[in-house]
Amino acid sequence: MQIKDHFLSQEIFEIKETDTKGVFKTTPIPSNISKYYESEDYISHHQDSGSLKEKLYKFLQSFNVQYKKNILIDRIKKGSKVLDYGCGAGEFIKYIQNDFETFGFEPDADARKAAQNKTNKATILDDINTIEEESLDAITLWHVFEHIENQDEMLNTFHGKLKEKGILVIAVPNPTSYDARHYKEYWAAYDVPRHIYHFSKKGMENLISKNPNWKMRKIKPLVLDSYYISMLSEKYKKSPLFWAKAVIYGTISNVKALFSNEFSSLIYIIEKR
Repeated sequence: MQIKDHFLSQEIFEIKETDTKGVFKTTPIPSNISKYYESEDYISHHQDSGSLKEKLYKFLQSFNVQYKKNILIDRIKKGSKVLDYGCGAGEFIKYIQNDFETFGFEPDADARKAAQNKTNKATILDDINTIEEESLDAITLWHVFEHIENQDEMLNTFHGKLKEKGILVIAVPNPTSYDARHYKEYWAAYDVPRHIYHFSKKGMENLISKNPNWKMRKIKPLVLDSYYISMLSEKYKKSPLFWAKAVIYGTISNVKALFSNEFSSLIYIIEKR
């Protein structure tokens, strides 16, 4: 399947299935991948631009951070150690810092500075190796795992940092959702080449099941993602009614997913064995 980088470069990339059924990879991966993030519109790396897209993102984000926080509250004790890997500008760590001993890892210097300015309790890191082995109760990756090329290596790293029965929470877009199938090559959550990997629900289950260090515990939806992704997809199609169509197709996607469990984005709650 060929996909255009609608967001920035307009270049064409191909998505191919890997050896793990249901897991797909963008090809080729540019050697200068960092330049594909160099835009003021890249939402996780800028703040308070006042654009309509950002305002919608922030509105949906306010609901999502509480939902995400509840996932942790249901599974670990207050005061537990939590690392948000790829914390971006720090919205999630800012929200949980009063309930958990919170760490944020962020490789981008501008985003890391924004995160540091938002929190007075969390520790912001540029090197995950500074965290002690078997010291964390939970690691979260909110739409980050799809950006990581060396996934097997990072899964091993996360395993080493977690305590026994610690949890790994991974949220990724779902290319077998209704909105993905509806928008096809315009589906914004392909986001090539920044999204290196793409995981169907079955693909993520296959990836985890073949790794004896992990056990899938639960899969939960990110219901609001369908609306934001649909809005961007409609804009890529240059639809003059992108707001209205995003509401329509985002809703259809969620309703269909109530029966299929194929939501636009899925959260995988995985336990360390």
